[in-house]
Amino acid sequence: MTVPADKESRSRIVEPARAFTPGRIVALALIGLAVLGLAYLRFGGGSDPAPVPEGAQAGDLILDRCDYETENGSYEADCGTLVVPENRADPQSRLIALPVTRIRARSERPGNPVFRLEGGPGKTNMKFSAASRMADGRDVVLVGYRGVDGSSVLDCPEVESALKHSTDLQGEKSFRAYGEALQACADRLTDDGVDLAGYSLAQRVDDLEDARAALDYDRIDLVSESAGTRTAMIYSWRFPESIGRSVMIGVNPPGHFLWDAKTTDEQIRRYADLCSEDKTCSNRTDDLAASMRETAADIPDRWFFLPIKEGNVRVASFYGLAESTSENAPLSSPMTLDSWLSAADGDASGFWFQSLLADIAFPTAFVWGEYAAAARADAQAASDYFSSGGQKRRSNLGYAATAFGWGGGRLTDGWPAVPDEGDFSSVRTSEVETLLIGGTLDFATPPQWATRDLLPHLPNGQQVVLDGFGHSFDFWTYQPEASSRLINTFFDSGKVDDSLYKPARVDFTPEVTQTALAKGIAGSMVGLGALTVLSLLWMARRVHKRGCFGRKASVTLRSLYPMVLGLGGWFLGVLIVTTTMPGVPLDNELLAVLPVAVPIGLGIYWAWVHRDRSATTKTAGFVAAMGGALLGAWLGFHATAGLLALITTIVGATVGANLLLIVLGMTWARSVRDRFPAATSSPAPSSSGA
Repeated sequence: MTVPADKESRSRIVEPARAFTPGRIVALALIGLAVLGLAYLRFGGGSDPAPVPEGAQAGDLILDRCDYETENGSYEADCGTLVVPENRADPQSRLIALPVTRIRARSERPGNPVFRLEGGPGKTNMKFSAASRMADGRDVVLVGYRGVDGSSVLDCPEVESALKHSTDLQGEKSFRAYGEALQACADRLTDDGVDLAGYSLAQRVDDLEDARAALDYDRIDLVSESAGTRTAMIYSWRFPESIGRSVMIGVNPPGHFLWDAKTTDEQIRRYADLCSEDKTCSNRTDDLAASMRETAADIPDRWFFLPIKEGNVRVASFYGLAESTSENAPLSSPMTLDSWLSAADGDASGFWFQSLLADIAFPTAFVWGEYAAAARADAQAASDYFSSGGQKRRSNLGYAATAFGWGGGRLTDGWPAVPDEGDFSSVRTSEVETLLIGGTLDFATPPQWATRDLLPHLPNGQQVVLDGFGHSFDFWTYQPEASSRLINTFFDSGKVDDSLYKPARVDFTPEVTQTALAKGIAGSMVGLGALTVLSLLWMARRVHKRGCFGRKASVTLRSLYPMVLGLGGWFLGVLIVTTTMPGVPLDNELLAVLPVAVPIGLGIYWAWVHRDRSATTKTAGFVAAMGGALLGAWLGFHATAGLLALITTIVGATVGANLLLIVLGMTWARSVRDRFPAATSSPAPSSSGA
C-alpha cells in the first residue's frame, strides 16, 4: 500500500512516545553539568573576606600553615589574620581583620625579614610572585592593606558605574559624575557603619608595625614600589627603630600623586632622543616629541566608523608610556609610541584600541574608595594644582593622568578628609639606610623626583637610575637576575651592586602593535557579526527548502555553533552601541543579554524546527527557544563578572534554549503516549531529536 506524500511527511515528524530517549538523556546530562558549572561560578568561585575571629582583640595575629605560589614554585608559608582597630584614634572603634602571609625563608640562618608594599593606590598587597627572589635568604611578609584586603573593603560600584558610562574620561561631565559618585560611595559606606577616618596611610603603617610586633621580629627590611613607597617613607619617619634597610622602586615623594606638564615633556624628550638614534623610528619622524605634540593637538574622533574618545587615548597613553619594555603589553611604551606615529601618518587604529581598552580596563582597575583615601595624602597639592593653572596644557599626557585620577580636582570634595592626612604632606629626614631605584623612562614616577625631593633628606640614602627602564613592572620583569642581586646585596650589606645590569633598549618595532590588535579586533567584530547574520539567514533558508536539518547537523548547531552566534551577536551589538550610544558600558546587562540570546535562540530554533510541523507547534518551539535563551543568558550573565561573563552568558543562553525545547518535546511525547497508547507502543522515528 502506498502512503500519500503528506501522510508520509507527517508520520516522519511524529514525536517519540518515549519522554526519555537516549539523545535527551545525554543532552540533559550535559545541560546539568553546564548548570552546575554556572552555579559554582556564581556561588562558589570566590571567597568572602575573612571576618574578625570571635573573641579576638586588637593586635591578635592568628596563623596557620599554608603554601604560597611564586614564580619559582610553591614555598612553605603561614597564612592568617591580623586584628586591628578600624580607627585607632577612636577608643570605641570596631575591629577589622587583615590578611597576613609569611613566606618562610629556606635558609637556616635567615636575614632580616622583608615586608613588601605594593603600589596603586587601590590595589591589593597580597600578590607577590617575585617573593621567591628574596625568600631563599629571609622571610617575606605580606600584610593586607586596610580598605583593599580583609574584612572591610572600600568598594565603590558608584565610581565604576560613573566611569563606565563616561563618553570621555577627560570630559567635564565625566569629572562631575566621578566626584558625585565618590560622594555617594562615601555616604553609603558611612551609613553602613564604616569609619572612613581610619583609612589613612599612617594607620596602614600602624598595621605593619602591629604585624612586625606580633611576628616577634626585632627589625624588618622594606621593599616598596610606586605608591607603596609613600607608605615606606611614613614608616621610616614614624618607626625608624623598626626598620633595618628600605628599598624603594619607582619613588613617589609627597605631592606626586599628580603630574606636571614639564616633567612629562622631559620624559617624552628622552624617548625622542632614543628615537633619533634608532633607524626605524627616525625614518618615521624627524622629531618624535614634535610629532606627538602636533598629533595631540588634533586627535581624530574616528577610525573609519569606529569612535575614538580623545580623553581615553591620553590617559591610556600616559599609563602605556610608564613601562618601557613590551612585557607590559598591550599598554607599553613601544606599542604606545607606535600608535602615535601611526596616527601622525593617518592610521588612527591604535588610538581606537586605546580608547576601547580604557573603557574596559580603567573603571575596575582600582578599589576606588581606598584609592581616594590614599590620594588625599596629596589633597593640598591637588587643590593648588587645579586652582593655579596646573591644568592649562590639557593636551599634555601628565595632565590627562592627573585629571583622571582626581576627577578634574573633584576628589578632594567628593571624599572626606581624614584627621592625619596633612601630617605627612612634606618630606622629612630619615636615617634609615635607603636605596632609591628608578628608570630613566619612567612616566609614573620619574627618577628626578627622588633625586630632587627625597634623596637630600636621606643621610644614608643611595640612588640607582637604570638606563632605559620604565616603572616598577619593568624592574621586576626585565633582567630579573640583575634586580635580585641589587636588592639582596643591599639588604645583606647595605652595598649597591648593579653590576649585572645592561642598558635597556627600547624596541621601536614591537612584534605586536596596538594598530595590529585594533585591526584584528575590529575585523573579528565585523566578520563574526556578519557571519552571525548570514548564518541565521542560511539556516532559515535551509529549513524552508529542505524541511529540517539532519540529526548530526542539528546536534552541532544546537551545542557548538551557539558559541559563534553568541560572540558574533555580541560583537554586532558592541559595534552598534559604541557608534551610536558611547555612554553605554560594554558590560551593560542588556548589551550582554539581548545580542547574545537573540541569535542563539534563533539558531537553536532553526536547528530544531521542521518545516511541516503545525503553526502551533512551531510557535511553541519558537517561544521556548527564545524564552529559554533570554532567561539562560540573564542567569549566565550574573554568574560571574568581567569578560568571563560573556562566556557564561553564551553558555546560559545555549543551555536555556535547549532545555526548554527538550522539556517541550518530553511534554509532547507524554501527551502522545497518554492519548494513543496502542499507537505509540512502536514509536515512529523522529527527525528532530528534541
